[in-house]
Amino acid sequence: MNTTQITTAQRIKAIVGGSVGNLVEWYDWYAYAAFAIYFSNSFFPDSDLNAQLMNTAGIFAVGFLMRPIGGWIFGSIADKIGRKKAMTLSVLLMSFGSLLIALTPTYKTIGILAPALLLIARLLQGLSVGGEYGVSATYLSEMASENRRGFYSSFQYVTLIGGQLIALGIQLILQKLLLTETQLEEWGWRIPFVIGALLSVIALYLRANLHETEAFENKKEVNDKKKGTVTELLKHPKALLTVIGLTLGGTLAFYTYTTYMQKFLVNTVHLTKEQSTLISFISLFIFACLQPVFGALSDKIGRRPLLLGFGILGTLFTVPLLTALSTTTSMWTAFFLIMAALIIVSGYTSINAVVKAELFPSEIRALGVGLPYALTVAIFGGTAEYVALWFKQAGTEQYFYWYITGCILFSLIVYAGMKDTKENSSLDKD
Repeated sequence: MNTTQITTAQRIKAIVGGSVGNLVEWYDWYAYAAFAIYFSNSFFPDSDLNAQLMNTAGIFAVGFLMRPIGGWIFGSIADKIGRKKAMTLSVLLMSFGSLLIALTPTYKTIGILAPALLLIARLLQGLSVGGEYGVSATYLSEMASENRRGFYSSFQYVTLIGGQLIALGIQLILQKLLLTETQLEEWGWRIPFVIGALLSVIALYLRANLHETEAFENKKEVNDKKKGTVTELLKHPKALLTVIGLTLGGTLAFYTYTTYMQKFLVNTVHLTKEQSTLISFISLFIFACLQPVFGALSDKIGRRPLLLGFGILGTLFTVPLLTALSTTTSMWTAFFLIMAALIIVSGYTSINAVVKAELFPSEIRALGVGLPYALTVAIFGGTAEYVALWFKQAGTEQYFYWYITGCILFSLIVYAGMKDTKENSSLDKD
């Protein structure tokens, strides 16, 4: 199927199909983070709140350790047998992990087996979501027209944030309308994981009816030994190191202001759980809406200016923003501070998928996007919450703010030294 023959309607169908599956995957992933404040006591009952949150954050971080393996396995599948098949397999695995969490008995019922099963479920979900990023980033970038790649691929983060929004939205409904706090802590926290497993059926249907990308179809005749192998990937060391460098600061900032922020508002700012959930929901909704705006902007002015903007502003304002946030007593002041941080982070989140896809040839693109990204996210993004809580427990929470700043500065150096991928895109060679 030639690119010129793909209609706008077909592109939109492909973007929606790819994105909805992505949304379900990330909903399942974030439901864990959103409801940890309610189920941590069910799995780690004999400790204080901070210790319980550290234990659940530890399992959250361990789930990230599976992401590089997922990036490798699913990236190889996508490059060898197709983007569509890899995306279908990843959403199946995620739904199984979600169902396992929903059905796991508490510590009081089965003892140490409870956190052990929770860990297994998160490892499976880590494997799935590690594969999902690289494959969906590749799919969305390859299905987009040349002059709209930034806009189309930005929907990966729209759905990634959307998954978190649905998790928080369900939490707000349960908090405000359906259940008491006691009911949420006893059994209500299982509801979102059941919903996640059911949503996967919709995602599976949509993904089963997707078009394969032209870029993959064009390389069907390429020797299989060159497709999706680490050996072939290592022939592109500069692109590999670039993915690691441009991801490092962005992923740490993203996970700080999204998954960790809800706990930060409860644990440090001392807002109520309901207030922190509401702030998180509103700020994330606006954040999601900003992604296509920034993505479209990158199609006009290039990717590099946006990355440089994030790097410079993130380096200068992370410590002042988080310091002000930690000392505020106003719910709305907290909202505006978080919103300012998320606008800065949008310079990275909106375009990071397309930038990575533009670095690699199609026969190793899904692996090249997914594996180094997943490694970096596992080390820095996945541990953000745990490191933040560790610094807090040690009484030196402000050191965490400087840690984020240092990582963003490192990424800024990478942005300053790289070419604009919009003008030097491997996607143009497909």
